[in-house]
Amino acid sequence: MLGCYGDESIITPNIDALANNGVLFENAYCQQAVCAPSRVSVFSGLRPDQTKVWDLKTNMRDVNPDVETLPQYFQKHGYQTAGVGKLMHGAKNNDPSSWSIPYKEDKHLTYAEGYRYPANGKYQSKAIHKAYRESRKQKLGWKATNQFLKSKGLAPSVECLDIPDAAYEDGAVALKGMELLEEMSSSEKPFFLALGFHKPHLPFAAPKKYWDMYERSEIKQAAFMLPAKGAPEYAYHSWGELRNYSDIPQEGQVPADKQKELIHGYKACVTYVDAQIGMVMKKLDELGLRENTVVILWGDHGWHLGDHGIWCKHSNFEQAVKAPLIISAPGMKKGKVAATMAEFVDMYPTLCELSGLPAGEHLDGMSLVPALRNTDNVVKNYAISQFPRGNNIMGYTIRNQQYRYTVWLKGKFRENLIYQQPVIVASELYDYINDPLEKVSLSNSKEHQTLKQEMEAQLLQILNSQKR
Repeated sequence: MLGCYGDESIITPNIDALANNGVLFENAYCQQAVCAPSRVSVFSGLRPDQTKVWDLKTNMRDVNPDVETLPQYFQKHGYQTAGVGKLMHGAKNNDPSSWSIPYKEDKHLTYAEGYRYPANGKYQSKAIHKAYRESRKQKLGWKATNQFLKSKGLAPSVECLDIPDAAYEDGAVALKGMELLEEMSSSEKPFFLALGFHKPHLPFAAPKKYWDMYERSEIKQAAFMLPAKGAPEYAYHSWGELRNYSDIPQEGQVPADKQKELIHGYKACVTYVDAQIGMVMKKLDELGLRENTVVILWGDHGWHLGDHGIWCKHSNFEQAVKAPLIISAPGMKKGKVAATMAEFVDMYPTLCELSGLPAGEHLDGMSLVPALRNTDNVVKNYAISQFPRGNNIMGYTIRNQQYRYTVWLKGKFRENLIYQQPVIVASELYDYINDPLEKVSLSNSKEHQTLKQEMEAQLLQILNSQKR
């Protein structure tokens, strides 16, 4: 939901300006549509089946201790490395060994005078702060604390308060990022700086001025809110992440007025984080660093806002796995759109090549530099994502310029035994030229069987070629 991606209803001048100063990848996809696996894939250059991180609980170093992260690699080659905010979710404490400058957790950041660290890291409402303090006295953990707030009706999915940007985490991340830019730019060493902005993420909490930029009456619900014809149950979920909030029904669909409020809040959060990115880019310009700095903007996954009748991410549908990717690099094209398929594992080798460093052969991605030099270049003709359902079902999906084929395999994917003798329990096939909203799965269509077999063979061949 960005202006540079064609959304005329959103206000994102700073991200749009970044796209105008670089290359926008219109077909970029995450490896798995949930925070930790996606982020670990970006920072490791490996797919989830290599990192062994498929959920929010697994610590990357526990299951894959020898992974060399992207900032580690740059640190090894003489770079200062620093990170702020939400970055390597899926690595304990954001992987301290990756940073030459100690990592800055949100709770250690300085907020505007008179504003506390957001209750539960999310809210600035006085009522929620009070309830949170009371729950802390009871020494409750995060899960129990969240339930405590729910019992008081104080874990809303949205928050709209007239407060400064830095009262929330992302404003503080931007301020700290600007400080680090000044600090690192004074050194003779090159630097690698990663800023992890939270929004747009639930709860949709943003300063009131960003809510005021949109009229609720003009907010539109998703164009298609039904299950796709012919799609299996595996394709869907009950969007428990959203139902965890106290103002969301535990069963059934979200009422229409609440859907509009959620979409309104999502838009406010997008514009809020756009403003923070604008501040950081302005500082980069003021320091005279723009012409010698590579800037990559990415979002860890997409987001359902009622399409298909679902919310949040956790699926293999286009709305969940397609995400923004913009690269602005010295000497490369500006204001162009690259049509090549791209995956988030491609960022690691791309940054290596742009920085004149050799990329390791163990990486799963490919450098996107050819597309940065000439946006007509096709680096790859596919993008692969995946999502598990339980402990023995994994949905793998392959996307090309026109189609997406998803196959749901049954087997012990945690032991890498799922590819050798795959047991297919369901499949989906969508045509994005003739059916961009994924209304009908063509998996059982007789005239599409050859295409389906070709895409399945390509998918399995790529999965089996991975180093495990």
